[in-house]
Amino acid sequence: MKDKVIISCAVTGSIHTPTMSDALPVTPSEISEQAIEAAEAGAAILHLHARDPRDGRPSADPALFMEFLPRIRQGCDAICNITTGGSLTMTVEQRLAAPLLASPEMCSLNMGSMNFALYPMADRYRQWKHDWEEPYLRESDDYIFRNTFRDIGKIAHALGDAHDVKFEHECYDVGHLYNLAHCIDRGFFKPPVFIQFIFGILGGIGAEVDNLLFMKRTADRLFGQDYHWSVLGAGRHQMPLATQAALMGGHVRVGLEDNLNIAQGRLASSNAEQVRKVRAIIEDLGLEIATADEARARLGLKGGDKVAF
Repeated sequence: MKDKVIISCAVTGSIHTPTMSDALPVTPSEISEQAIEAAEAGAAILHLHARDPRDGRPSADPALFMEFLPRIRQGCDAICNITTGGSLTMTVEQRLAAPLLASPEMCSLNMGSMNFALYPMADRYRQWKHDWEEPYLRESDDYIFRNTFRDIGKIAHALGDAHDVKFEHECYDVGHLYNLAHCIDRGFFKPPVFIQFIFGILGGIGAEVDNLLFMKRTADRLFGQDYHWSVLGAGRHQMPLATQAALMGGHVRVGLEDNLNIAQGRLASSNAEQVRKVRAIIEDLGLEIATADEARARLGLKGGDKVAF
C-alpha cells in the first residue's frame, strides 16, 4: 500500500508581488485566514513567509510572524513550516530571526547558493501597485541567493540542534542533493530527511519530467530509504509535476508562493483553491492524503505543543 500523500501549501512567499494577484495574502490577517483555509482544504504543512502589511514587501520582522503564527495554531492543527530563505535581499541573520523566536516544528532550508532570477516576470506588467515591485524583480538578474556550507551549518545548529527543528530541504538542482549528502556526512542532519525537489526557477533545474526522474534516482542513490520527498513545480508546472510526484509515491507542494494560477490564464482565488484541486487529483488517482498528525509522525517532528507560539 502506498503512503498517504502529504500536501504542503506555501501561502505567500517572496517571489510574487501584490500587483500580480489580489488573492496574494499580504497582511497577517490575510496570511492567517488563507493558511487556515488551506489546512481545512487538506494541507498538512503550511510554509510561511511574512510581508510588510503596508505595501506587501517581503519582511523578516519576527513581530509580523508572531501576529499570524498564533492565529494559525489556534485555527487549525497544520504543521507551521517557517522560511529560513526569506527573500533574496535578506541576510542570514535576518532570515533566522523569526524561526529562532518561534521555535517551529519545521523550517525550509535551501541547500546551496544559487542565481535566483525573477526579472522576466517584470515584462508582463505596465502598472504597479507599489514602487518597490518593479526594481525588486528587474534587479534580480544580479541576485545570488546565499547559503554556503557555513551558513547551512549555522542554521542546522541554531535551529536543528538548539530547537529540535526538522527541515524541508529545498533542492533546486541535482548539486543540492550532493550538498545535502555532504551535510549529513558532516553531522548537520540526521536521516531520514525531507527533501523538496524544486523545478522551474530560473537559476535552478528545469521543470521537466526527465529532470524529476533524474533527481529521484540521484536521491535514491545518495540516501537509500532514509528520506521522504515532495515536488514543487513553479508556475504552470505546479499541477502536472504534483500529479507525477503522486503517481511516483511522493508528496506535493502547492500554494500562491509557487504559482498564482488555478488554470491556464485564470488566477487562483486563494491558496485553498489550489489545495482542493491537488487533493482532488490525488484522490482521483486512488490515493489518500495525510492528516497533519500523520505527517508529523512520518517526518519525525517534535509536535505542535513544543513550539513557542
